[in-house]
Amino acid sequence: MSDTLLTLVRHGRTIWHAENRYAGVSDVPLDDTGHAQAAALAEWACHQGFDVLVCSPVSRARTTAKPVAAALGLEPEVVPGLRETGFGIAEGRTLAELRESHPEIAAAFVADPAAHPWPGAEQPAAAAARAVDALRAVAERHRGRSVLVIAHNNLLRLALCAWLGIPLGRYRDVLPRLENAAATRLRVPADPGRPPALLALNVPTSPAVTADAPDPTAGRTA
Repeated sequence: MSDTLLTLVRHGRTIWHAENRYAGVSDVPLDDTGHAQAAALAEWACHQGFDVLVCSPVSRARTTAKPVAAALGLEPEVVPGLRETGFGIAEGRTLAELRESHPEIAAAFVADPAAHPWPGAEQPAAAAARAVDALRAVAERHRGRSVLVIAHNNLLRLALCAWLGIPLGRYRDVLPRLENAAATRLRVPADPGRPPALLALNVPTSPAVTADAPDPTAGRTA
């Protein structure tokens, strides 16, 4: 059986992401830059030979997928397992704010976010497992095809670490940020016992991807 190509893309920017705020389960719409990124992603996708379009059920991912679907003539396949992780008490707040209001909790999170997630947040190991399961299922359903997946920064970083054998406690260090509308590509072998090959990481799909983006290492959130 043939390998499957999965191209993982983070949704377009929202105002919360522009301010580096946690936006896990919160339904935050794309801002103007986010809409521009989605349009640019659609143009880029037209030259990539995608056979299938998949997205998270969260509205910012579905909105990003809409112009891509129109450009490719594909109906997006909405996959519940690709929703973003919940951040508990961190929802809607920045890391700087949390360091002021909950200094000990913030310090523990930064030291090991897998062992010490924010109170009330989804457990990183559980989120990584559901994300990998969802991506494996997508690869199996569309074996041998090229699939564009639009999802979320935190979820995709956890999935990449879990699938590639990187300790989850180091996900913020190894993958500090997936840029909005940037592409990461995996070649997934038919043999489920073999890990995927990482072919590309965080590749911009247009100049609009990084426009006005905050420094990814400055008080980064997830």
